[in-house]
Amino acid sequence: MKGQTVELYQAVQAAEQRIRPYVHRTPLEYAPALSALGGAQVYLKLENVQHTRSFKLRGVMNKLLSMQPAERARGVVAASSGNHGAALAYGCRQLEIEALIFVPERAAPAKVAAIRQLGAAVRYHGNDSVVTERFARQYAEDHSLTYISPYNDWEIVYGQGTVAAELVSQLPQIDAVLVAVGGGGLISGMAGYLKARQPAPSILGCLPANSPVMAASVAAGQLLEMPTLPTLSDGTAGGIEANAITFEPCRTLVDEFFLAEEAAIATAMRTCLAEEHLLIEGAAGVAVAAYLHNPARWQGKNIVIVICGGNVGIETVRQIVQIA
Repeated sequence: MKGQTVELYQAVQAAEQRIRPYVHRTPLEYAPALSALGGAQVYLKLENVQHTRSFKLRGVMNKLLSMQPAERARGVVAASSGNHGAALAYGCRQLEIEALIFVPERAAPAKVAAIRQLGAAVRYHGNDSVVTERFARQYAEDHSLTYISPYNDWEIVYGQGTVAAELVSQLPQIDAVLVAVGGGGLISGMAGYLKARQPAPSILGCLPANSPVMAASVAAGQLLEMPTLPTLSDGTAGGIEANAITFEPCRTLVDEFFLAEEAAIATAMRTCLAEEHLLIEGAAGVAVAAYLHNPARWQGKNIVIVICGGNVGIETVRQIVQIA
């Protein structure tokens, strides 16, 4: 594991330098209401104010900037439930690259609209993210285009890990970091960077109970294909590619996993809106829900919750208010 973390740490540092002109250094803000609940010092890493309102641009820019000019000239293809696609569309517009994004049939309309507004072409395929990913990867191969995975690519993982590189300069003493998990790109990059430091914080992976694929896979010792249900955390929903590089860092670097029920995710989103005046999407709500499950556990500790995105439609806002 030591060699793995050193490699990840160095690669994340290189990515940080590469993408710096293109991404915001997002704020780390103290959360007084959440802190008071458990007697902890809770800080929110606000990736919801990043370009395209999620952390995804970090990995996308690192990947695009690592490509050869000839690759960029041919164009790129991706599969996305929304945030990765929006980030890729934004990044491609900055670098004048043509992008085609495949989205699952149940992708959030607000996120699909954002992709189109940023200039990428959008096509629907499949009812699960892993089905969409397989199709998009094959399409890219058939048309000699570069496929940009949302998580199954080391350049993407390194770029996502730059959240942690910023974080340690903003808060030197960190006891635990709570991170949403879908395909595992964000938590793999962050955990690899943070576990290379001493003392290393505890890393808690947070998933919706309706789509717990990575947590179930780690428990089983292998990546699983399993059915998932609709969830407010649409950004982390769906299956994972069978050869996903993120499985090993999730298995070895993540200290524990937490599964949030839908009511808990809604409560977390509503709490952030009412108490911290912060509108967050369901994937970020999963990480907040993990803290709210047992706030007393974190008493006296410096806790960071990664607010991974803020792309949420008005209908979802109405839904979480009605659940109350």
